[in-house]
Amino acid sequence: MIFLLLILLGILAGVVAGLFGLGGGVLFTPILFLLFSAQSLPEPAIWAIATSLFCTFTASVSSSIQQRNQRNFYWKEGLTVGLLGSIGVYAGRRVVLSEVYTEEVFVVIFSVLMLIVASLFYQRGQKRDVDETEKVKGGFLPFTATGSLGGFVASLAGVGGGVVMVPAMNLILKLKMAKAVSISSLAIVFISLSGWLQYAFLAGNPAEITDFKIGYVDFGTGLPLIFGAFIGGFLGVRIGKKVPQRILQLGFSILIVIIVVLMVKSIL
Repeated sequence: MIFLLLILLGILAGVVAGLFGLGGGVLFTPILFLLFSAQSLPEPAIWAIATSLFCTFTASVSSSIQQRNQRNFYWKEGLTVGLLGSIGVYAGRRVVLSEVYTEEVFVVIFSVLMLIVASLFYQRGQKRDVDETEKVKGGFLPFTATGSLGGFVASLAGVGGGVVMVPAMNLILKLKMAKAVSISSLAIVFISLSGWLQYAFLAGNPAEITDFKIGYVDFGTGLPLIFGAFIGGFLGVRIGKKVPQRILQLGFSILIVIIVVLMVKSIL
């Protein structure tokens, strides 16, 4: 039953990945955190972050393949942001493994981050006459900052970094939403790969939910999510091409609020 539930949740996360270029981490992380916490697993936040990054890696691969097939693919920008994001991943991992990064701190950081991003997308979605002309071209320095921050957030919250990179490119760099999503999806492939590999080579707590794990990455729990995410990723990109940008942004904001409520309730 849990196996089938994880597959269904993976499909939902994959759809989110394809729609918003977020790698699915906004759903993978809370799903895994709540599951690991319910099983009384020590250090549930670290397990959730590490396993979520593994799931996010596969979901972003699925989304990027679909973006390429639809000729909405910017490999130079995506590669630049992704490789630079690996630096941020290392910095974030050091914070996560410190004594100050408790379960409560993780939930607070994750929730605040999600609410800030949801607010930005909601405000953007309220503007009916959105100018889709790219006023500012993303250069090396802006992409450097975007990638580094995205990688840091990815390692800190297990969300792939798209929650920072997409708003930054869309709202600050003024790139079109479709282009920002495409660049983010490809960048997340490299950021999440770097992230889960770093956590996999750590000596994780001996307790685990399944026997199929390396370091802090529980593959036995993550693989059912991944299976569903591959299906959902292709569906999400196709849906995103047909749904107006304003509806996507408002829908994303509502989804984030729901996730935050569930996360906060888990530690009360």
